[in-house]
Amino acid sequence: MTTVPTCAPPGAGEARPTLLLVDDDAPLRERLARALDQRGFAVTTADSVGAGVKLASSAPPDFAVVDLRLGDGSGLDVVAALRAARADVRVVMLTGYGNIATAVAAVKAGAVDYLSKPADADTIAAALLATGTALPPPPEEPMSADRVRWEHIQRVYEQCDRNVSETARRLRMHRRTLQRILGKHAPRA
Repeated sequence: MTTVPTCAPPGAGEARPTLLLVDDDAPLRERLARALDQRGFAVTTADSVGAGVKLASSAPPDFAVVDLRLGDGSGLDVVAALRAARADVRVVMLTGYGNIATAVAAVKAGAVDYLSKPADADTIAAALLATGTALPPPPEEPMSADRVRWEHIQRVYEQCDRNVSETARRLRMHRRTLQRILGKHAPRA
């Protein structure tokens, strides 16, 4: 059994560490905000680059969790604003589009970690509170390779406005193969 990382409970007169959560996916944002609040953070949320930059400048937080792709731009702009406002802020980047190039860009911009969605609150809290250079322990129940593949296909399909031909072209797969995959239920975790 793993221990769930939490912030040290504040003593009398102490404030909880502040956290800015920037994600344009409202259900995910609210769920993560509640979960991180339960783990000892005072959470403020934003749903866009503009709102995130404004909050980063007006009230620089101790920690931040920022989605890479937002409706009005890149989360890297929020990371830059956070770093400009407070050099010691610890930022974790979240993305559903994990690849080496964006991970390098996030770290160069000042993120301390880069997590692929769906990341749970325990994993995010562990990344935020990690000290040193050691990697956090692997998740207890990671998604299977089949599930990760299925999630990726579904995301690209939605980004292509549910156009099977365009999705097949971008994924470099035969259209009929894609249709068969889309017709099946999601694999178990």
